[in-house]
Amino acid sequence: MKSSVIIFPGSNCDRDMDVALKKYGFKNHMVWHNDKKLPKSDLVVLPGGFSYGDYLRCGSIAGKSKIIKSVIDFANSGGLVLGICNGFQILTETGLLPGVLQQNKFLNFICRNVHVKINDKDNKYFKNIKKDVLELHIAHNEGNYFCSEEELKSINQNNQIALTYCSLDGADDEEFNPNGAIKNIAGVFNKNKNVLGMMPHPERMIDKYLSGEDGSIFFENLLKINN
Repeated sequence: MKSSVIIFPGSNCDRDMDVALKKYGFKNHMVWHNDKKLPKSDLVVLPGGFSYGDYLRCGSIAGKSKIIKSVIDFANSGGLVLGICNGFQILTETGLLPGVLQQNKFLNFICRNVHVKINDKDNKYFKNIKKDVLELHIAHNEGNYFCSEEELKSINQNNQIALTYCSLDGADDEEFNPNGAIKNIAGVFNKNKNVLGMMPHPERMIDKYLSGEDGSIFFENLLKINN
């Protein structure tokens, strides 16, 4: 399976993503934001970081990069597009995903492990993952997902809520919401479920001796389903 990771000025998780993808068998390419064309890819990843220093709204400048037109065309053709953290923010800025990412509820930067519940497995990202709750890592200042009532109704009807913050046993009470996101939302799909944006970082959880292995489950499943 061939993947491409887009690099923006300020990206700081692009190399981590490259390591994770290659560890599980992806043939990965690193693509500069100023390029206009994507190499042949099965998966395109917009990584975490602080593209353009988060000036203006987070992800808004990156959303105007030259490569983005090719990313949008790829997504509209059914290609898999994954946005992690800042990548999620960029996907909302481009209109590939509904909603916005606002500043965290308590106006603080959050960097810690969280538990998230997989809400829909009828897609290529989570299809054969046996666990319902994953432990992943978050590191963001603007992870507070928000959308209008009309958008929320739509994403509920179409099962577009991919992940929600929860407890170890899957309870999604407000106390387990780290950033104030509406309905504890940690990740969303587009209507066709080929585009996924998520605030947690699976690429940071691929080694049981350093962090944890639930990110490994995500990448192994993604590779297996799409081969």
